[in-house]
Amino acid sequence: MSNLEIGISSFPVLLILIFLRIPIGLAMFLVGLGGLYFVTGSPNMSLAKLKTETFSTFSSYSLSIIPMFLLMGHFATLGGMSTALFKAAESFLGHRKGGVAMAAIGACAGFGAICGSSLATAATMGQVALPELKKYGYSGGFATATLAAGGTLGILIPPSVILVIYAILTEQNIAKLFLAAFIPGLLAALGYMLTVSIYVRLNPDSAGVRPAVPYRERFKALFDVWPVLLVFMLVVGGIYQGWFTPTEGAAVGAAGTGLIAFLNRGLNRKTMMESFMATARNTAMIFFIVLGAGFYNGFLALTQVPQELARYVVDLGYSPWMILTVILALYLVFGCVMDSLSMILLTIPIFFPIIMSLDFGLTGEEAAIWFGIIVLIVVEVGLITPPVGLNLFVINSMDRKTPMIETYKAVIYFVGSDIVRVVLLVVFPGITLFLLRLTS
Repeated sequence: MSNLEIGISSFPVLLILIFLRIPIGLAMFLVGLGGLYFVTGSPNMSLAKLKTETFSTFSSYSLSIIPMFLLMGHFATLGGMSTALFKAAESFLGHRKGGVAMAAIGACAGFGAICGSSLATAATMGQVALPELKKYGYSGGFATATLAAGGTLGILIPPSVILVIYAILTEQNIAKLFLAAFIPGLLAALGYMLTVSIYVRLNPDSAGVRPAVPYRERFKALFDVWPVLLVFMLVVGGIYQGWFTPTEGAAVGAAGTGLIAFLNRGLNRKTMMESFMATARNTAMIFFIVLGAGFYNGFLALTQVPQELARYVVDLGYSPWMILTVILALYLVFGCVMDSLSMILLTIPIFFPIIMSLDFGLTGEEAAIWFGIIVLIVVEVGLITPPVGLNLFVINSMDRKTPMIETYKAVIYFVGSDIVRVVLLVVFPGITLFLLRLTS
């Protein structure tokens, strides 16, 4: 059996392990390690790879940005920033039909600007907004679907842990990817609010209306979100002003949110240790998946599968847009059974060379960044796509009285909004690249 055949044979083996519910990081690690042995024929080579790959992965300076952003999200929750964001949005939108749900979407977008995790955004805003949605007569399925969809803004609006992983895998500039994600992130938030508006008109009994808040209280609530704006402007503004690198910016953001949480009396010795432990657990999980992907992708590179696949696809003579459409459709299918991080780590080393070999009328860097944002959005759809949308399970676990099928029915509207946005960004790459080109 040739090296190429061994590489191709690894795909069904990996899928079988995943369907047997073996953690995907461990599955990729085992298949990668075993594949290296079959290709090289030497256990010493595999063991040597175990040493070098582990060191090179975990000594990467760029990866240190991940625990910093995760810690920033924990501190932001302790500092009451999620509550302040929701109250401010609710005071301006709550009196409209579907307004409390729109406020939850807006608060998720704001919290996503200081938290790079979708699951953390969904869980945090679920605790804050779900009781309010229930209080004002929102149906269980609509409320949980809204918060699950809003949570996806956590990985789309910078900073984003998934974008950091993509940047490392494809050797792209993290700051430029963050900049390119801004407009698609805003479109996502606006699209979800429009979806809420459509849903409550088609299902009038699914949402109530809360009394209007006096303007004095509205502006007071708006003033209370200044810590969020301060942290966001300090971190993101500092990165683009050249004051510090994205990794340093993440550390500044974590320190800033920690200080705000301490001043708001949400951070003490006990909660700080809990935040550190939660960050350590999440980081360890992410890093192990990254390590497993490193082994598997190193094995694939040795077998030349990505290069041969890219050459084969180009030789087929299909339109670049047709190939891109097929790749995005595959991501939608993968999203039904895999989490976002696993999808990125497993597929980017295979699909990225294919995309970079095609002509979309863009420079190499523009194509890489544009593709990264589109993939991020499609991966985000997977977080709310039945049957294994992780955000759906996170939010539904907070509302056991709502049947999961009701959440599935309502979330389809938000999935439709995502698909429309993907089509728009694919057809018009300039939307994604506008800020990037403006600042270059």
